Amino acid sequence: MKQIILIGAGGHAESCLDVILLTKKFKVLGFIDKTKSTNLLNYKVLGDERYLEKVKKKKINLHISLGFIKSPKKRIEIFQDFKKKFKFPTIISPVAYVSKNAIILDGTIIHHNAIVNFGAQIGQNTIINTSAVVEHGVRIGNNCHISTRVILNGQVIVKDNTFIGSGAIIKQGVKIGKNCIIGMGKIISKDVRDNSVLR
Repeated sequence: MKQIILIGAGGHAESCLDVILLTKKFKVLGFIDKTKSTNLLNYKVLGDERYLEKVKKKKINLHISLGFIKSPKKRIEIFQDFKKKFKFPTIISPVAYVSKNAIILDGTIIHHNAIVNFGAQIGQNTIINTSAVVEHGVRIGNNCHISTRVILNGQVIVKDNTFIGSGAIIKQGVKIGKNCIIGMGKIISKDVRDNSVLR
């Protein structure tokens, strides 16, 4: 069983931990976080990011369990800082559906009941949250968060560093630019430019 450490011990970390435990592929060693008092299901905070300087890098996997609502900046920084030293596995809930013809890159997590359909491509360090639907031919960039019950219809493109809020629906073929925030419940039927915020 592979060893893994989660970076971040907040609310999103609880969901990540649940997915990781259900896969039965990883032994969770604990969390990296500034707050030492946090305990999640009896898994301890091992220390802050300086702790990772001490561990045997080749044998440890990392997962970034920080959420992304306001900005992906911290998730990006951590991934860039540690990706050459540690492995960031792709983590897929056993109760998600992921097509064998989909491509999912390092550090991305697919949460419970999500659907990733034929020909979808998902970049690095991205969150596909609970019950999200990523339809055929969708392309999602790096460092994105596709939140709970989002529907990305066929051939949608979502570029890097973009957040799409719970329950949003994106029409087939629409392109969402990089560094965008799409609010909860939004219905998007036209292309969205880079750096747009739609509440």
